[in-house]
Amino acid sequence: MTLTCLAAALPAAGAWAADFPSKPVSLVVPFAPGGPTDAMARTLGTALKAQLGQPVIVENKAGAGGNVGAEAVARAEPDGHTILFGTSGPLAINGMLYQKINYDPVRSFSPVIQVGYLPNVLAINASIPARNLKELIAYIKANPGKLSYASSGNGASSHLAGALFNMRAGTDVQHVPYRGTGPALNDLLAGQVAMAFTDVLTALPHAKAGKLRILGVTTATRSRALPEVPTLMEQGLKDFDVSVFFGMVVPAGTPQATVTRLNAAFAQILQQPAVRQSLQSQGLELPNDLTPAQLAVYMRKEQEKWRDVIAASGAKAD
Repeated sequence: MTLTCLAAALPAAGAWAADFPSKPVSLVVPFAPGGPTDAMARTLGTALKAQLGQPVIVENKAGAGGNVGAEAVARAEPDGHTILFGTSGPLAINGMLYQKINYDPVRSFSPVIQVGYLPNVLAINASIPARNLKELIAYIKANPGKLSYASSGNGASSHLAGALFNMRAGTDVQHVPYRGTGPALNDLLAGQVAMAFTDVLTALPHAKAGKLRILGVTTATRSRALPEVPTLMEQGLKDFDVSVFFGMVVPAGTPQATVTRLNAAFAQILQQPAVRQSLQSQGLELPNDLTPAQLAVYMRKEQEKWRDVIAASGAKAD
């Protein structure tokens, strides 16, 4: 949504629900305090307070890969005063990874806006004799069953990215799950595992220090943070577009006028230079289309993308 489109939308403000917001707004983060999602939420929450003229309280409701917070929002009063700042897990793929979740990522929510997406990179230990994707695949195939990749846990995006890599590249890199990004990174640096899919900001300092080598970006377009690094698709890996997306949703049944009000507020926030700089400094790529419909389509496409990968790999969350 361009600034022109935003300006054109403003006259419709009179059609917004006159009684919204009528009380403080709860912005639910389905993860623990201190992580990147929490940091982004606090930036956005401060800006939303200025837009709505009501306090915005960031609430961390962590557990089960984001399912606890998502379920709480799904059950909340559908009046716009409870918003979920969700990611790919709770908004798209957790239903395929967990034996049971008590909400439906599509039916339980009304999409408000996509905030952005976080590209990953394919990073290898510097001892691996590969300078690009072609050389890495050749090395893997010359050493069948001997190489492994680290993830931050079973069912994590870093796990699924590796499973998709094996499917697309025709390789058999073994999955080694860890409890969090930190332990996975430590073993990658130590050479206990050969490779990992991780976010740009985690890998970049170690690549600059010569301990890791970044071979490619996992999204369809290059990363703003690493414009000189080609994508894996550029290097011949077909249909490999992997990222973690971030979006705002409200409980299903929220009045359309309220959804429109929230969408316009967040769209204006995402045009603010200070907010954009803060989000981009955390590696986030910002979308061009800021409509609720765009997020709805994105969520469905993510489900479709990962369904076959999860089934073929047998991935299940811990």
